[in-house]
Amino acid sequence: MAFVYTAAMADEVEIKFLIHDLRAVREQLPKAGFREVTPRTHEMNTLYDRQLEMRSRGEVLRIRKYGDKWTVTHKSKSKDARHKTRLETETQVQDGPALEQVFNAMGFHPAFRYEKFRSEWSDGSGHVVLDETPIGNIGEIEGTPEWIDRIATQLGIKQQDYITKSYAEMFRDWAERNHSSAKNMTYAETRS
Repeated sequence: MAFVYTAAMADEVEIKFLIHDLRAVREQLPKAGFREVTPRTHEMNTLYDRQLEMRSRGEVLRIRKYGDKWTVTHKSKSKDARHKTRLETETQVQDGPALEQVFNAMGFHPAFRYEKFRSEWSDGSGHVVLDETPIGNIGEIEGTPEWIDRIATQLGIKQQDYITKSYAEMFRDWAERNHSSAKNMTYAETRS
């Protein structure tokens, strides 16, 4: 397994929001100065944990396959605020399945899987992503807090509609509301 040594460590500042009309948001973004940098691409994420120690600390250890690219990510516990803020360290990996074997050997095992189809948009200052998930369409706005608020206003998103929960937390809420026995946010599990 070869690592690509281009690790990025930075504070990730973002909010999520529910998308009620995906087509309308896609039409708004170019008018707001955004260009699509990654077209709709399938993404599979696996969170790893060892006896729930990551979850209990509010941290994330994830392997993501986005199209043909693999990345490994660690996220620290988020700070409670209007915008979700946490330290994120991420790097590309050449062989995701081999990295999973390394994690397993260290006692980390898959704790939660979630998938989506994601398109990424940028105006050069930040990013908006549009996620089509098994539990509905969800957007993310990532940038500085001031930029996030400005773009949210342009897109008609009110601050009371900001979501700072993780996909795992959103899925648990969805499963409870829908009396679903699904354990993972995958199309196969949520449809059965």
